[in-house]
Amino acid sequence: MSDNAPPPETEPAPAPAPGLEESIRQVGDAGRETLQSARQTLRSLRRLASADFAMARSAFGRALAWSGVAIVFGASAWLLLAATMIAFLHYVGLSWFVSLLLTSLASLAVTGWAIWRVSYFFHHTGMHATRRQLSRLGLFDEPAEDDPDADVKLPGDGTP
Repeated sequence: MSDNAPPPETEPAPAPAPGLEESIRQVGDAGRETLQSARQTLRSLRRLASADFAMARSAFGRALAWSGVAIVFGASAWLLLAATMIAFLHYVGLSWFVSLLLTSLASLAVTGWAIWRVSYFFHHTGMHATRRQLSRLGLFDEPAEDDPDADVKLPGDGTP
């Protein structure tokens, strides 16, 4: 070695390991801190969910009230519009019967279109994606014909 070479690095001596009692105390303290943290987290989550449900409940009530107002005024507006359309059709020369018939057919067409849209949107309330994911996890799924365990008899089934 030359005179300019740095001295070889020496590793520091490891600290002495704590005794068994000290290790147990440290593990117990860490467990208590973890439990306290979990309690605080769950308490905060419960408060958040409670506040969220309260807000949703209040918003649902208000939305329901305003929906009632919209339905009442929408229905009265449609009745006035239908009466105006009937009067106009009679004014242009159609009989009362034909005027009423055309207005009724228009109402039925809009009703049919609304029923179709309602059925389309109610299809989305089936939570199909959630059911697929739960089924992939093996939860809440019905046995299918291609399921290899579909023919397995569960103990206690069929017994009185």
